[in-house]
Amino acid sequence: MATRRTFLQTMTASLFTGGVAPAILGAEDKAGVKRPVIGEGDFQFECHHNWGSVPKHISWRNTHGVAIDREGFVYITHQGDVKSPCDTVVVFDPEGTFVRSFGKEFAGGGHGIDIRRENGEEYLYLSDIYNRQVIKCDRQGEWVWKKRYPRDAHLYSSLEGFRPTNVCFGPTGDLYVGDGYGSHLIHQYNSDGKWIRSWGGNGAQAGKLKTPHGLWLDARPGREEMLVVADRANARLQYFSLDGQPVEILQGVRDSEKSGETTTLKDEAGHDVAVKNMDGLSFPADIDTWEEFMVVPDLHSKVLLFDTENNLLANLGGDPEWTEYVLDGMQVRKQPDKWKPGKFVHPHDACFDEDGNLIVTEWVEAGRVTKLEWL
Repeated sequence: MATRRTFLQTMTASLFTGGVAPAILGAEDKAGVKRPVIGEGDFQFECHHNWGSVPKHISWRNTHGVAIDREGFVYITHQGDVKSPCDTVVVFDPEGTFVRSFGKEFAGGGHGIDIRRENGEEYLYLSDIYNRQVIKCDRQGEWVWKKRYPRDAHLYSSLEGFRPTNVCFGPTGDLYVGDGYGSHLIHQYNSDGKWIRSWGGNGAQAGKLKTPHGLWLDARPGREEMLVVADRANARLQYFSLDGQPVEILQGVRDSEKSGETTTLKDEAGHDVAVKNMDGLSFPADIDTWEEFMVVPDLHSKVLLFDTENNLLANLGGDPEWTEYVLDGMQVRKQPDKWKPGKFVHPHDACFDEDGNLIVTEWVEAGRVTKLEWL
């Protein structure tokens, strides 16, 4: 990242020396309208709202998830409509041109998505909140298996308690499933799909969860590999060991607290778990990492960037007045005419591409995908 930034700074300086402003700044879209730039300092991004050429046979509804394969193709999941089904997984090339779509059978349930390379092939893992299942399929949409709640765990009396929102992968092939809209549990499976353990459950103490909406393996340089969970309704990120033990909590700052303050919170066994108060976090929805950076889309109208030590680097789109307006009655998500350039409504997922640019999907009725191009 330092090399890339140095190159860009050198290029910018040479352009200004020649009396020409860099073309990337103040760029225009096809309609001739300048695209907004958000962020500051080294963390400025140009917003390409409504990225991706959506074909007529797709009617966006609640664009929920995003993942990018090794070739740079972008996979977007949206909820879709049960009464008028259309494909819920839409694939674009790196430039935003439509490639293919599939997943009509998941209409009403298109939610989380992630990609894993296995034996030289890449597979998609989809979380279907309507049919209450996780699906493994190839990049063309041909499914390998479908998985519901783990019966061996003896934690469910019926399928009604299981609504998986996202998955992530361990370093040795394990699969972790977040039951974010169901019983607030994390389920761990080995690479053969055999259930290993479950933990969490509804609560606010360390190790407990309220809507474990997104999860990710944080394996950034210099850090011990751990699972980080977007504990959304608790307004925090929780770090767990790979076997489910709570290790650390990043807690959104409350009114009587200060950012950077550290305290402890006891887990179910009575052990103290470190808690660090963080600016920005209020309703974290998911996580992704790239090089030393971690991105957290927050449903309260912002996208957050953290460094390796989990210090907040940038609050993209964070505007208290705009957030208050968006959250008042939660109706703005249904009113595109009231959206503002450079502002988010409800970021639901975000994913880095190979150059550190971001694709952001939003939980808005008409759907919206934004590409944030790092300047």
